[in-house]
Amino acid sequence: MSTRFFTNDGENTLLNKFKGIFENNKDIEYFDALVGYFRASGYFRIREYLNDVPKIRILVGIDVDKIVAKYNAKGLLFQGDANQTLIEFLNEAKEDIQTAKYSKDVEEGILQFIKDISTKKIEIKAHPSRKLHAKIYIFRPDKWNEHNQGKVITGSSNLSDSGLGGFEASNYEFNVILESYDDVAFASNEFEKLWAEGIVILPVEISRVKKETYLNDSFTPFEVYMKFLIEYFGRSVEFDPNSVTDLPAGFKRLSYQVDAVNQGYELLKQHNGFFLADVVGLGKTVVGTLIAKKFFYSNGFPAHISTILVIVPPALKDNWVDILDKFEIKNYDIITNGSLHKVKDPEKYDLVIVDEAHKFRNDTAEVYNELQKLCKTKTKQVLKDGTRADKKVILISATPLNNRPSDIANQIYLFQDAKDSTLEIANLQHFFRRKIDDYKKLKDYPNISEVQAAVKIIYKDIRDKVIAPLTIRRTRTDLKIHSQYKTDLDAQGIVFPNIKKPNRLYYELSPELDQLYDKTMRMLSHETEGIKYYRYQAIKYLKPDKKEKYKNADVASRALASMMKVLLVKRIDSSFEAFKSSLNRFCTATNE
Repeated sequence: MSTRFFTNDGENTLLNKFKGIFENNKDIEYFDALVGYFRASGYFRIREYLNDVPKIRILVGIDVDKIVAKYNAKGLLFQGDANQTLIEFLNEAKEDIQTAKYSKDVEEGILQFIKDISTKKIEIKAHPSRKLHAKIYIFRPDKWNEHNQGKVITGSSNLSDSGLGGFEASNYEFNVILESYDDVAFASNEFEKLWAEGIVILPVEISRVKKETYLNDSFTPFEVYMKFLIEYFGRSVEFDPNSVTDLPAGFKRLSYQVDAVNQGYELLKQHNGFFLADVVGLGKTVVGTLIAKKFFYSNGFPAHISTILVIVPPALKDNWVDILDKFEIKNYDIITNGSLHKVKDPEKYDLVIVDEAHKFRNDTAEVYNELQKLCKTKTKQVLKDGTRADKKVILISATPLNNRPSDIANQIYLFQDAKDSTLEIANLQHFFRRKIDDYKKLKDYPNISEVQAAVKIIYKDIRDKVIAPLTIRRTRTDLKIHSQYKTDLDAQGIVFPNIKKPNRLYYELSPELDQLYDKTMRMLSHETEGIKYYRYQAIKYLKPDKKEKYKNADVASRALASMMKVLLVKRIDSSFEAFKSSLNRFCTATNE
């Protein structure tokens, strides 16, 4: 079936139509384009066919309705005059350049477009008053008449890469090519009327676009280097007086902590959370407190007063309260791990800090479910787009990777969308599903060395692709080999002790005692032959009407029994005397 209609399906694209017309009609003298919007990054797609075309004109319609609404929102009146039209066109051109997919071809095409205007190879105008939504491309030969008609294409395609059908995922467009003299004449007459009303884009003005975008080639190497540092490290290269200089008495300004504060704040903005995993003794509590202070003063303050929730083990609560108060942190609540169910208004909190976060890793535990609900609940802060802000989460743990793949996933899900993450791996659920399955399969492998090698591969992938982008971690060795950190520590007289490897001491047992030890360990830990720890699983065997009063009764029973099993095993490894004391108390409690 012969038709003059075509879409961007397969090879039947507007780009190929342009190619065919220009290659088979060498006498084209005029090419006029009327487009709803224009992309310089799409212009270079047809540039090679325009070498021998003397007269090229492009008329662009600016989105008047959108601009009027923007002006009205600011209490201004859009007059549609030449100056305003020019400003809007240049703004759109700059945005086009800055958001275009970066590649050598695209950059060269944009530069060619700017050069063509500067050398008057093409003329370009922007219409000041009408919201032009039409798309018309007119091809006229040198001696245009009824017997040498020319062609006109009209339809839905704009002069952009996606409108031309320049790549596989281009827009679906619907166009028609007309070849009668009357059709070409009608389109030409309409174009001329609109062209006469357009505002000329002069070479000097388009040159400003180049100067005000990344196309500017007048930067010095030093300026380029500084721009690279800013883009790579974000605001961590800036100095923030709210978070690092206002230190209470007795605290020193340490450069490695300052860097951690700035880096952590950027991770909060980018990923809604991160792991603070410096080794023991480097001041994770201080760093977490400084990040909280920076967040408080940066998160909409003073219009919005952020509230911070700190979740800590009971033994660490007093230390956290002392640090938070000394640093004058405003508007915080602090609760212990076992009190999450007492939080009645999770929307109240903008930032959640979880110390010893590796304890919240089992998604079958009720305490994890409480924490996940708390972290995933939106805050009360309303953003500019009308939505409510996501909660920010800091997970403090010296061992973020010392867990099963499923445990790591559970912790990351506290601040990441499992199916649409902010990481390079968008679908974390799919990623971890494979790692978890691979990890489980290794339990049945008889060869220990093969298991170890496979585990390393699993964790390397998790560490490189997920943990590393979300983690701040320094060891004492890192501080010693980093010249700036080492100089800072030396200047302030801070010395970390050199810790030597422990010496192994082997205890030889007599054959009888060795046999007794193995038998005891088997009785303590074997699932079927050993102690069943029924006393600690009492609620598991309650009648259904009584049992329903307890949440996850079976899980809680198993967990408590497992704790007692681990306790007794550790006690026997501690000393026989300690083991006998614990075993005696265990027997007494059981007999009661």
